[in-house]
Amino acid sequence: MSNGNSRASWKYAFAYTGIVVGAGFATGQEVLQFFASYGLISFLGVVLTGLIVMFIGRQAAKLGYSTHAESHVLPLNTLFGKKFGLVIDIILAFFLYGLAIVMIAGSGATFNEGFGIHPQIGAIILIVLALITLLMDFEKIISVIGVITPVLVVAMFFIAGYNVLNPMVPLSEVNQYNDVSRTPTGSWWFDAITYAGFTLATAFSFLSIMGSESARQSIVRRGAIYGGLIIMIIMLLINFGVLSIIPNAYDVSLPTMEMANNVAPWFGTAYSIIIILLIYNSIVGFLYPFLARFSTPGTKKYKILLVGSLVIGYFGTYVGFVELVNIIYPLFGYVGMVIGIMLTVRWVYLKFKARQLAEKISDNDEKEQ
Repeated sequence: MSNGNSRASWKYAFAYTGIVVGAGFATGQEVLQFFASYGLISFLGVVLTGLIVMFIGRQAAKLGYSTHAESHVLPLNTLFGKKFGLVIDIILAFFLYGLAIVMIAGSGATFNEGFGIHPQIGAIILIVLALITLLMDFEKIISVIGVITPVLVVAMFFIAGYNVLNPMVPLSEVNQYNDVSRTPTGSWWFDAITYAGFTLATAFSFLSIMGSESARQSIVRRGAIYGGLIIMIIMLLINFGVLSIIPNAYDVSLPTMEMANNVAPWFGTAYSIIIILLIYNSIVGFLYPFLARFSTPGTKKYKILLVGSLVIGYFGTYVGFVELVNIIYPLFGYVGMVIGIMLTVRWVYLKFKARQLAEKISDNDEKEQ
């Protein structure tokens, strides 16, 4: 693979990761609810989620490339047919918008805990930044989103490493603090699959558009795999860290902020900036596919819808961050699971057809001989 193709793959990988690693992920709230509350077995859950995300993300990006998708509409119609595809399409679009509201609420909570700024003021700051970015073209948006991801990886290695080496609770004792009542279903493996579905659902529209924008399928295919691998590594690091402070993690909105403050107060402040930038990434990544579904980027309709959706999103922040995570994430995960199942069925079907074609060609060659 040439250096240019390799750079392009990593660019897509960091952008993909930047979309997924948003308010709930970077704060540790998602990892706490879906994984760490199960204790040590949570590591198996994280690995299961990571493997599914790598495989399904790759299939989604390939589908976007083959359908030349400008939004998630064509890929969904390919998977489900026009009628059922329309149902999934509308559900996906509005869930993405709901997640953007979750991210805006998360930004308010982060500004408040990190800097003492009123949550609604913090939300307005992020809304203005998102507005400016979403007026850019898609390639510039990808570049902006991908910049912060490497910084997060380095920060999480440092934060998780410090807390694992200086734990509030030794790893051998974390199972004493299991609290399955805080998890979506009480089943670690099902929650792991659900979270993989959630990850796919959040990134499906973006992956579809990313695939269609790529010069070659191999570039976006590798980008999706690299992105999935980065996501799994960050999840493992956050899970390690959250387990090391598990009693306190249950009592705060931002467990990773607690971990960062354990390193040093100034580091907690620095990490809060990283969280805010990641939330900004996710707001942009969720809103762009939503807006592209109902308007053409750059048009007057797009700009009006952009401003209107951000204004409505601001008022949605009054519900509260943790409450929104509890309500929206599991439901969205089930939507993603349905899409993931269909992507897997399509992959199996195409493999079967390819094998049939190869056998037919082989039989014809034998007859000619």
